[in-house]
Amino acid sequence: MTNVHAPPVSTARSGTSGETVRQRLLNAARDTFLSDDYHKVSTRLIADRAAANVSMIRYYFGNKEGLYEEMIRETLNPLLAVLDGQMLTTVAGLKDYFKLYYDTMVQKPEFPRLILKVLALNQGPGRRFILQLLERGRTGGARKVAALKSAGQLAATLDPDIVRMAFVSLAMMPMLLKDFFEAQRGQPMDAAFLEQLAAFNGHLFTAGLAPRSHA
Repeated sequence: MTNVHAPPVSTARSGTSGETVRQRLLNAARDTFLSDDYHKVSTRLIADRAAANVSMIRYYFGNKEGLYEEMIRETLNPLLAVLDGQMLTTVAGLKDYFKLYYDTMVQKPEFPRLILKVLALNQGPGRRFILQLLERGRTGGARKVAALKSAGQLAATLDPDIVRMAFVSLAMMPMLLKDFFEAQRGQPMDAAFLEQLAAFNGHLFTAGLAPRSHA
Protein backbone atom coordinates (compact mmCIF):
# COMPACT_ATOMS: atom_id res chain seq x y z
CA MET A 1 0.00 0.00 0.00
CA THR A 2 1.26 3.49 -0.85
CA ASN A 3 2.38 5.65 2.08
CA VAL A 4 0.32 8.82 1.68
CA HIS A 5 2.69 10.67 4.00
CA ALA A 6 5.80 9.96 1.96
CA PRO A 7 7.37 12.74 -0.11
CA PRO A 8 6.55 12.88 -3.81
CA VAL A 9 8.65 10.52 -5.88
CA SER A 10 10.38 13.34 -7.74
CA THR A 11 11.36 15.19 -4.58
CA ALA A 12 14.31 17.29 -5.64
CA ARG A 13 16.99 18.04 -8.11
CA SER A 14 20.36 16.92 -6.85
CA GLY A 15 21.72 19.21 -4.15
CA THR A 16 25.35 20.28 -3.97
CA SER A 17 25.68 19.68 -0.24
CA GLY A 18 24.67 17.04 2.25
CA GLU A 19 21.71 19.11 3.46
CA THR A 20 18.21 17.69 3.36
CA VAL A 21 15.69 19.09 0.90
CA ARG A 22 13.80 20.67 3.78
CA GLN A 23 16.92 22.47 5.04
CA ARG A 24 17.85 23.62 1.56
CA LEU A 25 14.38 25.12 1.16
CA LEU A 26 14.68 26.90 4.51
CA ASN A 27 18.11 28.27 3.59
CA ALA A 28 16.90 29.43 0.19
CA ALA A 29 13.80 30.98 1.75
CA ARG A 30 15.95 32.86 4.27
CA ASP A 31 18.18 34.23 1.51
CA THR A 32 15.30 35.32 -0.70
CA PHE A 33 12.91 36.67 1.95
CA LEU A 34 15.69 38.67 3.61
CA SER A 35 16.90 40.17 0.33
CA ASP A 36 13.50 41.05 -1.19
CA ASP A 37 9.92 41.87 -0.22
CA TYR A 38 7.71 38.92 0.62
CA HIS A 39 5.28 39.51 -2.25
CA LYS A 40 8.11 39.61 -4.80
CA VAL A 41 9.37 36.16 -3.79
CA SER A 42 7.78 33.18 -5.54
CA THR A 43 7.83 29.56 -4.48
CA ARG A 44 9.35 28.74 -7.86
CA LEU A 45 12.29 31.04 -7.15
CA ILE A 46 12.85 29.47 -3.72
CA ALA A 47 12.65 25.95 -5.13
CA ASP A 48 15.11 26.80 -7.92
CA ARG A 49 17.61 28.25 -5.45
CA ALA A 50 17.23 25.16 -3.28
CA ALA A 51 17.61 22.83 -6.28
CA ALA A 52 14.31 21.26 -5.25
CA ASN A 53 10.94 20.49 -6.74
CA VAL A 54 8.40 23.21 -5.91
CA SER A 55 5.99 20.52 -4.70
CA MET A 56 8.30 19.98 -1.73
CA ILE A 57 7.30 23.37 -0.34
CA ARG A 58 3.71 22.15 -0.17
CA TYR A 59 4.84 18.84 1.32
CA TYR A 60 6.97 20.29 4.14
CA PHE A 61 5.38 23.69 4.80
CA GLY A 62 1.93 23.77 3.24
CA ASN A 63 2.48 26.98 1.29
CA LYS A 64 4.74 30.01 0.97
CA GLU A 65 3.51 31.59 4.19
CA GLY A 66 4.15 28.35 6.09
CA LEU A 67 7.71 28.29 4.77
CA TYR A 68 8.16 31.95 5.72
CA GLU A 69 6.97 31.32 9.27
CA GLU A 70 9.16 28.25 9.69
CA MET A 71 12.17 30.24 8.47
CA ILE A 72 11.51 32.84 11.18
CA ARG A 73 10.90 30.17 13.85
CA GLU A 74 14.12 28.34 13.01
CA THR A 75 16.13 31.57 13.19
CA LEU A 76 14.70 32.67 16.54
CA ASN A 77 14.51 29.25 18.21
CA PRO A 78 18.15 29.15 19.44
CA LEU A 79 17.56 32.45 21.25
CA LEU A 80 14.21 31.43 22.68
CA ALA A 81 15.48 27.99 23.74
CA VAL A 82 17.95 29.68 26.10
CA LEU A 83 15.01 30.83 28.21
CA ASP A 84 14.29 27.17 28.97
CA GLY A 85 17.93 26.22 29.51
CA GLN A 86 20.79 26.81 31.94
CA MET A 87 22.60 29.79 30.40
CA LEU A 88 20.62 32.38 32.36
CA THR A 89 20.59 30.67 35.74
CA THR A 90 23.05 33.38 36.85
CA VAL A 91 23.46 36.99 35.75
CA ALA A 92 26.90 36.06 34.39
CA GLY A 93 25.09 34.22 31.61
CA LEU A 94 23.85 37.53 30.18
CA LYS A 95 27.23 38.10 28.54
CA ASP A 96 26.90 34.70 26.84
CA TYR A 97 23.35 35.53 25.78
CA PHE A 98 24.47 38.79 24.16
CA LYS A 99 27.21 36.87 22.36
CA LEU A 100 24.72 34.21 21.20
CA TYR A 101 22.45 36.94 19.82
CA TYR A 102 25.28 38.65 17.96
CA ASP A 103 26.65 35.35 16.65
CA THR A 104 23.18 34.38 15.42
CA MET A 105 22.42 37.68 13.76
CA VAL A 106 25.83 38.29 12.21
CA GLN A 107 25.16 35.19 10.10
CA LYS A 108 21.82 36.69 9.03
CA PRO A 109 22.33 40.49 9.28
CA GLU A 110 19.14 41.27 7.39
CA PHE A 111 16.99 39.35 9.88
CA PRO A 112 16.62 42.11 12.52
CA ARG A 113 15.56 44.44 9.71
CA LEU A 114 12.93 41.95 8.61
CA ILE A 115 11.51 41.81 12.15
CA LEU A 116 11.50 45.62 12.29
CA LYS A 117 9.70 45.84 8.94
CA VAL A 118 7.02 43.39 10.02
CA LEU A 119 6.45 44.70 13.55
CA ALA A 120 7.15 48.42 13.41
CA LEU A 121 6.27 49.18 9.80
CA ASN A 122 3.64 46.43 9.41
CA GLN A 123 5.13 45.35 6.09
CA GLY A 124 4.73 41.76 5.00
CA PRO A 125 2.89 38.83 6.56
CA GLY A 126 3.67 37.00 9.75
CA ARG A 127 3.05 39.83 12.24
CA ARG A 128 0.80 37.75 14.47
CA PHE A 129 3.15 34.78 14.24
CA ILE A 130 6.20 36.87 15.21
CA LEU A 131 4.27 38.41 18.09
CA GLN A 132 3.47 34.91 19.34
CA LEU A 133 7.17 33.99 19.30
CA LEU A 134 8.10 37.21 21.07
CA GLU A 135 5.42 36.62 23.67
CA ARG A 136 7.05 33.25 24.32
CA GLY A 137 10.27 35.18 24.88
CA ARG A 138 8.51 37.63 27.15
CA THR A 139 7.01 34.97 29.42
CA GLY A 140 10.23 32.93 29.44
CA GLY A 141 12.25 36.02 30.27
CA ALA A 142 9.88 36.92 33.10
CA ARG A 143 10.40 33.44 34.60
CA LYS A 144 14.18 33.88 34.46
CA VAL A 145 13.95 37.32 36.07
CA ALA A 146 11.76 35.93 38.87
CA ALA A 147 14.21 33.07 39.49
CA LEU A 148 17.19 35.43 39.61
CA LYS A 149 15.32 37.71 42.01
CA SER A 150 14.59 34.76 44.28
CA ALA A 151 18.29 33.89 44.22
CA GLY A 152 19.17 37.43 45.28
CA GLN A 153 21.01 38.16 42.02
CA LEU A 154 18.60 40.85 40.81
CA ALA A 155 17.03 43.83 42.51
CA ALA A 156 13.63 42.81 43.84
CA THR A 157 11.96 45.92 42.40
CA LEU A 158 12.99 45.31 38.78
CA ASP A 159 10.18 45.26 36.22
CA PRO A 160 10.67 42.26 33.88
CA ASP A 161 9.38 44.26 30.91
CA ILE A 162 12.00 46.96 31.50
CA VAL A 163 14.69 44.28 31.69
CA ARG A 164 13.46 42.76 28.41
CA MET A 165 13.24 46.11 26.59
CA ALA A 166 16.71 47.13 27.78
CA PHE A 167 18.15 43.83 26.55
CA VAL A 168 16.43 44.15 23.16
CA SER A 169 17.75 47.70 22.77
CA LEU A 170 21.34 46.70 23.51
CA ALA A 171 21.13 43.56 21.40
CA MET A 172 19.25 44.75 18.31
CA MET A 173 20.61 48.23 17.63
CA PRO A 174 24.18 47.18 16.72
CA MET A 175 22.75 44.71 14.22
CA LEU A 176 20.14 47.11 12.80
CA LEU A 177 22.79 49.80 12.27
CA LYS A 178 25.66 47.44 11.48
CA ASP A 179 26.39 48.92 8.04
CA PHE A 180 26.35 52.47 9.44
CA PHE A 181 28.63 51.63 12.36
CA GLU A 182 31.07 49.79 10.10
CA ALA A 183 31.22 52.77 7.73
CA GLN A 184 31.86 55.09 10.68
CA ARG A 185 34.61 52.86 12.09
CA GLY A 186 36.13 52.14 8.70
CA GLN A 187 36.37 48.48 9.58
CA PRO A 188 34.02 45.51 9.99
CA MET A 189 32.31 44.49 13.20
CA ASP A 190 34.06 41.14 13.17
CA ALA A 191 33.81 38.26 15.64
CA ALA A 192 36.46 39.73 17.95
CA PHE A 193 34.71 43.10 18.08
CA LEU A 194 31.31 41.53 18.73
CA GLU A 195 32.78 39.41 21.52
CA GLN A 196 34.11 42.58 23.16
CA LEU A 197 30.74 44.29 22.67
CA ALA A 198 28.92 41.31 24.20
CA ALA A 199 31.25 41.39 27.21
CA PHE A 200 30.79 45.13 27.68
CA ASN A 201 27.00 45.04 27.28
CA GLY A 202 26.82 42.03 29.59
CA HIS A 203 28.77 43.93 32.25
CA LEU A 204 26.75 47.11 31.71
CA PHE A 205 23.48 45.21 31.88
CA THR A 206 24.30 43.17 34.97
CA ALA A 207 25.55 46.28 36.80
CA GLY A 208 22.14 47.86 36.29
CA LEU A 209 20.34 44.72 37.46
CA ALA A 210 22.35 44.10 40.63
CA PRO A 211 20.66 44.59 44.00
CA ARG A 212 21.70 47.84 45.63
CA SER A 213 23.70 47.52 48.79
CA HIS A 214 22.47 49.53 51.75
CA ALA A 215 25.29 51.22 53.57
